[in-house]
Amino acid sequence: MDAIAYNGCVNTIETIAAISTPPGRGGIGIVRLSGALALEIAGQLVRLAAPLEHARARVLWIVEVTDGANAKGGNGEKIDEAVVTYFAGPNSYTSEDLVEIAAHGSPMVLDLLLRRALELGARLAEPGEFTERAFLSGRIDLTQAEAVRDLIEAQTVAQARQAASQMGGALSLRVQPVKRGLIELIALLEAGIDFAEDDIDVAPQAEIARRIEELLPQLESLEASFTRGRILHDGLTLAIVGRPNAGKSSLFNRLAERERAIVTATPGTTRDLVTERIAINGIPIELVDTAGVREALEEVEQLGIARTHAALADAALVLIVLDATEKLTEDERKLLAAIEERAAIIVRNKCDLGGKVQGIDSTLKIVETSALTGEGLPELREAIHMLATGGAAAEPGALTTLRHHPAVEETIAALKKAAESNGARIPHEMLLLDLYAAVGALDSLTGQTTNDDILNQIFSSFCIGK
Repeated sequence: MDAIAYNGCVNTIETIAAISTPPGRGGIGIVRLSGALALEIAGQLVRLAAPLEHARARVLWIVEVTDGANAKGGNGEKIDEAVVTYFAGPNSYTSEDLVEIAAHGSPMVLDLLLRRALELGARLAEPGEFTERAFLSGRIDLTQAEAVRDLIEAQTVAQARQAASQMGGALSLRVQPVKRGLIELIALLEAGIDFAEDDIDVAPQAEIARRIEELLPQLESLEASFTRGRILHDGLTLAIVGRPNAGKSSLFNRLAERERAIVTATPGTTRDLVTERIAINGIPIELVDTAGVREALEEVEQLGIARTHAALADAALVLIVLDATEKLTEDERKLLAAIEERAAIIVRNKCDLGGKVQGIDSTLKIVETSALTGEGLPELREAIHMLATGGAAAEPGALTTLRHHPAVEETIAALKKAAESNGARIPHEMLLLDLYAAVGALDSLTGQTTNDDILNQIFSSFCIGK
């Protein structure tokens, strides 16, 4: 057993082991061990001629030890050749002794290594337990731990870049100056209260107001970053709607850059929702092609149109596709009226055939395209990106999850309350309550005051072995 400190408490924990690579066969498979027994157990899984050294990789034979044979003594059958790397705590990912055995990616070999490690005293790691130990030991904070999961799950280069930035502590570094300013202000007020009889000046009202005013813009800028950060992290759904044969499916295929939806000259070909995951300027977007909206007689088409309205209601973004060669129908006018207050773009398709849809009474952005020739597609992609992000530029240390955002909102609210209390000349003892609340909310962002339920929820979403 070994021990780890968290928030002043020391917990005894076990040595853990897990396969850290995805299930199935591959060129490489990794078994990872962490804890006080990691080095000892690893020494019985591979044939060692000399002790493992910190941060040095060794090519060693994995051996199958049976009938009391000892790997250290040179006994046991050779199973595979592996690269074994040892990291001595606290200079490791988990801050404990950690060993990684990179063998060939045979499920049999990896299973053999894991089962033998468990027989020698290790315990199977829970999902995210290696990263959780890194967090509990203080090696990383909670925003960095979450970024590990985000990097693993990244589907676009922009998502990976953002996660890597968070892993490097970008959000933590952005929060630090604000917390430092709060602590300095608290210390100033505490000194004025505790040592009032020793001729230490109590902080004047104007000085307190100045310090709070310096901190609020930094927090408000951080809070505003959530709009783009969340979209980049989670992505959006975009529904393509319009009447039959306006070119919705053709436009869908153009945006998806493959023939995903069936396209024919027969109206009403699309009867069900067709979806495809794409990325536009790094923003993950789920495209939804829908059935054409019209008065339908067939039951199947009616069901498809009902699903179109459901998709329209659920989508964050909407493309209404109009046929530039045809006049507006009553159904199209109703659609335009329904999305006037939504995040939407009007697409006048078939612009290569000439003509423009007349009578469009809308303040929404209009883009002219030809799904046949590709004309207007770059402009449409840029319009979708601008609509999705509100024109906000990418920035390091952005808030990315629903856990981050409330913490910063609470900090801002507590700081504004402190400013109001200061303006009303409320005693500093009461003002300090608001400032301590601001610090507590900010600390919950990085995990310094996060409760166990939230930690369990976060780390249980990790894959085993990470």
